[in-house]
Amino acid sequence: MRAKAMKWISIAAALVLAGLGIAFAIQQLRPAPRVIPTTRVQKGTLELDVDTPGELRTPHSAMLVAPSVNGTLQIVHLMATGTQVKVGDVVVEFDPSEQEYNLEQSRSQLAEAEQQIAKAKADAAVKTAEDKVALLKARFDVRRAELEVSRNELVSEIDARKNVLNLEEARRRLAQLEQDVNSRAASNTASIALLEEKRQTALLGMKQAQRNIDSMQVKSTINGLVSIKENMDSGMTFYGMNLPEWREGDLVFPGRFLAEVLDLDQMEVEAKVYESDRSNLNVGQTAEVRLDAQPGPAVQAKVKSIAGMASRNDFGPNAIGRFEVLFAFQRRENHLRPGISAEVLVRGNQLKDQLYLPTQCLFEKDGRQIVYVRHGDNFEPTAAKVKFRTENRIAVDLPEGTEVALVNPEELKNQEKTKASGPMGVGQ
Repeated sequence: MRAKAMKWISIAAALVLAGLGIAFAIQQLRPAPRVIPTTRVQKGTLELDVDTPGELRTPHSAMLVAPSVNGTLQIVHLMATGTQVKVGDVVVEFDPSEQEYNLEQSRSQLAEAEQQIAKAKADAAVKTAEDKVALLKARFDVRRAELEVSRNELVSEIDARKNVLNLEEARRRLAQLEQDVNSRAASNTASIALLEEKRQTALLGMKQAQRNIDSMQVKSTINGLVSIKENMDSGMTFYGMNLPEWREGDLVFPGRFLAEVLDLDQMEVEAKVYESDRSNLNVGQTAEVRLDAQPGPAVQAKVKSIAGMASRNDFGPNAIGRFEVLFAFQRRENHLRPGISAEVLVRGNQLKDQLYLPTQCLFEKDGRQIVYVRHGDNFEPTAAKVKFRTENRIAVDLPEGTEVALVNPEELKNQEKTKASGPMGVGQ
């Protein structure tokens, strides 16, 4: 009996140990509560420097467009992007064959019109001479008939009647001839005027064709750097697609934007700063520009202008407005090229004895800027009055030593709830 009792005691002890092991394992599998990192409000010196990315650009450039002509435009010569040009250099050249054909056609029409005018004038001169002779003869016939009528007293009544009829007929023929001569003169004048208009049209066609031939060479109007634009007519396009540049052999519609000549004598940096940094900038402040593509010493510049309104190009409900700022270089730098990205640092004032926090403590909630202040085991959202802001620090109106969260506690709780309601939570 004693051996049997010992056996049951051993089984019971084994079960207890197994239960304790399972409980310990379950406890170990449970996720440990995450510790929210915090920091405290400190007092120190703030340097109101503004550090922002920018891009080099030129405020002055010349646009080169395809000429407005009727017919097909095909590029036969095109300078490459990055080529330096001077005033009068040919940047784009088109095939002039069609315009040269139009010029020859207009020249042929002009020669034909001039020959027709010469012939019409000669024919009119001959007809005018013939009309003059006919008029002289008709007037002579009228005068002779008048003389015959004056002798009617000496002739018989029948001859006298004949003389009167002859006079009336001679006068009628003279009147009709004068009317015909005037009509022919007007008709000849109108015909010559029509041919003159045809000649003028051919002459205008020649001038237009010559102008079109001259416009087949698109020249630069300034000294600068060539930038060939994208071919918007290359085929089916969609958003985000990289379009090829214009190339030799491409067909171009009149008025298309082909290239741009950038004036390198006037270079500046375009950047955007956040609303919080706007108060730290003033026109005339000195800045240091470091080029990303060309490591080396910083190039000195000054704040040229600051936009009066903020632009909000970002998407989403928490879009932050940014102000466009232009920086002008203090002296001309030959190695600067448009499109190069750069980092701009504007040296600001130093503010001593300022209460500050890291910028990562600042969050946005319901359109307000807040920080999460610790009260015991909880964090309460508190409106933060930011007096100044730098790249990594914010000056706040909170007592020194106040403990605040470095992460958003509410988002952290939501994440833990989401994990807890996963597959294991659903099974439970």
